[in-house]
Amino acid sequence: MASSAVLFRQRAVAKSTQKVLEKLPLEILDTILSYLDASALFSMSHTNKLFYQLASNNVLWKKLYIADICNKKNQKAKVMNVQLLSKKTKDHVAGYWKELYVKTVADCEMKKWKRLLGPINSHTGLPSQTEQVLRNYRVTWELTVTDMSRRESTLELSWSHFSETSLTLCWCGGDCLPNYEEIFSLQLHGVRRIAFSWPDLKKPSKRSLVANLDMQPLTKCAQVIGQDQFVLLKLLQPGIIIGLWRDGSSVAFIMFTLHFYKLVERSTQPIIQPPFDDIDPEYGLHGYKLHIVLHNTVCKLMSESFSKLFCHRAHISDGWIQLTAISRTNSSQHIQLSGKPVLPWRCEALEGSVENCCIMSLTLLDEFGNQFSCVTTPISMELEKAAASYDYDGEHYLIQHEDSNIQVKMQLVKKTAKKHFVVSLIVYEFVLEMMTESRDAAKFSIRISRFGYTEAHCRKKGHLERPVQERTTTNTHQD
Repeated sequence: MASSAVLFRQRAVAKSTQKVLEKLPLEILDTILSYLDASALFSMSHTNKLFYQLASNNVLWKKLYIADICNKKNQKAKVMNVQLLSKKTKDHVAGYWKELYVKTVADCEMKKWKRLLGPINSHTGLPSQTEQVLRNYRVTWELTVTDMSRRESTLELSWSHFSETSLTLCWCGGDCLPNYEEIFSLQLHGVRRIAFSWPDLKKPSKRSLVANLDMQPLTKCAQVIGQDQFVLLKLLQPGIIIGLWRDGSSVAFIMFTLHFYKLVERSTQPIIQPPFDDIDPEYGLHGYKLHIVLHNTVCKLMSESFSKLFCHRAHISDGWIQLTAISRTNSSQHIQLSGKPVLPWRCEALEGSVENCCIMSLTLLDEFGNQFSCVTTPISMELEKAAASYDYDGEHYLIQHEDSNIQVKMQLVKKTAKKHFVVSLIVYEFVLEMMTESRDAAKFSIRISRFGYTEAHCRKKGHLERPVQERTTTNTHQD
């Protein structure tokens, strides 16, 4: 009771102080605010509408911008630019200099953390400090769910889990989500909090669109990859699953799995399609490196790297190249998983575990060490009728993943309840699509001819249309 009374008195004093300040003339309030730093001024803008307007004053924020940002070492040129800008444009919209200040601080942080991504990890082929940068940079993620009535609900992250080369994000449903069939769209945003000096301050943030899903076509063709006594897991598309309560169509949770490749940039900047890099006339038929991780939301089941992968001309079929990392006939390459393939989940007070499901994170590098393909997605194990390897007794399972540019085929043998062996791993990469993106017609023709194709052959197969940029991908490769 005593603590409640103290809290009540503190709130009463704060309200009375606020009322006194609001009665002061605007000139005096402007003078008071001019003594505040950026953190305090930003905090003041969250008090009420009046102080929001006063704390967005261009004069105050321009003064802070010059003092905090431009008047640093090696920033004299920026001061001149600011002075020149102020002469050319006298009147700016309210909040212009506040927004410029916040944006500049955010850009400075971005440059700082880009330097801290660290060297490339020789095992994974990815920057070694991705997780640490995301944590230090105060990056989080928000999920915006739109229902059929176009009502939007933005959910804060329920929990996350970092793995070796990927990140798992989960939002629990509760009463915040519409039923599965009533979801119109999903939007995933990366949110970065701008660093100010006050630790308890509600920090400004910038949102970057990471994924935008139209749920209408996905709802109809979603693949069921597993279930337990409580939930049914549906794979909407690679990297995204929805858990549905089995007693109805209500959503238990929505889970995203994101590969580490450029995850910092994707979560903090707008999506920019990189230009095509046409530097290898042989187009990498040799020297590939594959890093693959099987994991779940708790632990790692397998982490392996395979270098010097290559593809013979005989194994190229309609633009697909075949890279064999683990051969069924070579038992020395077979790998035992460190645990049972299950996908644990939790939603508020309930939790469970779906068998024969896990998460696959795959990184394929070319001979120069550049990322060629990156995939992170939940996958399921399907029981095979035919034996994958006659060297093992037990049940044989198949894991398959396919999208427009890459296919993964993995075969496993379950010897006991806790012993699973990977006896085959083959990756198929569609390189013809990438070749058609080349702007250099001469190099384009050379590349196709070295694969054993003519331009007419490609057009006949439907892989190449006029102009070159227009293409369709219809073929799949069967093992």
